[in-house]
Amino acid sequence: MRTPDMFIAGIGTFIPPRVSVEWAVARGLYPAADAETHELGGVAIAGDLPAPEMALRAAQQAVKRWGGSPEEFDLLLYASTWHQGPDGWPPQSYLQRHLVGGDLLALEIRQGCNGLFSGMELAAGHLAAVPERTSALLVAADNYGTPLIDRWSMGPGFIGGDAASAIVLTKRPGFARLRSVCSRTITAAESLHRGDEPLFPPSITAGRTTDFSARIGQQFATRSAASVAMADMPQWTVDLVDRALAEAGIGVGDITRVAFMNYSREVVEQRVMAMWDLPLSRSTWEYGRGIGHCGASDPILSFDHLLRNGELGPGDHMLMLGTAPGVVVSCAVVEVLESPPWAG
Repeated sequence: MRTPDMFIAGIGTFIPPRVSVEWAVARGLYPAADAETHELGGVAIAGDLPAPEMALRAAQQAVKRWGGSPEEFDLLLYASTWHQGPDGWPPQSYLQRHLVGGDLLALEIRQGCNGLFSGMELAAGHLAAVPERTSALLVAADNYGTPLIDRWSMGPGFIGGDAASAIVLTKRPGFARLRSVCSRTITAAESLHRGDEPLFPPSITAGRTTDFSARIGQQFATRSAASVAMADMPQWTVDLVDRALAEAGIGVGDITRVAFMNYSREVVEQRVMAMWDLPLSRSTWEYGRGIGHCGASDPILSFDHLLRNGELGPGDHMLMLGTAPGVVVSCAVVEVLESPPWAG
């Protein structure tokens, strides 16, 4: 999807205190063998701070950096991957009450770890459809410190981190331009994250633990159609990135940094960067390994980190890339137009 007139004018993050992998290994929370294999350094843990409260803090920072009024928003999208509060209650309403106000369209996106990519596509279309619409607030937040999920073993090659992120997407000038955003679904791999669990009753209502490692392992152990389909994942990813780059009017050589999800070194280096013959140093792995895989927030957390530390400047392009259950592959190309006042 080409997004020639969409700009990022504000960005906000909230990352709670971090603990080291060594701390977790010493307490029997994380296997020493996994620590050696994946080379992850630590994870952000929010304690009992609710995800919607983290989302509010990230959104407040994004609005402050933007400099506009929350009342100017025409759309609020809230991406989540885990439970946000009382079941049946919409977390986006918390932000609408405490920050945005008004009667704008406010929706929750349940697209797994690719929720903000979906949010960018939806927001771009929503804003472009009506000339009077100007700006949208996109947020993501998760706290995995709850019963029925174990952040230390929830999926292969990562540890679940708690965090929140927010961006202001607007048709008005901003410090960065969203050049393109694309998604693609490998429908044959639908059961990969479902495993052999029944569809009813929903697992959370029956008190069953959410364990993606077990579900994915079961699919590969039985050589299911989903596991076989995953052999095509690298080519699907390359094709998708090629399309996003073409829509943005640039090539791989124009990409300054690549932000993938905060996974193990092997995944980021061998299964992502190697596909374009790019060194690990041009990824955001070194940063991400210290905070954990923070749901849908990973690419925005990395973008903010690079900007604040002066590692992205005017003329630089960033490729954001992620995957989610479905199996869905998504990416976005962002061009930095100017260094924002709060950047390093």
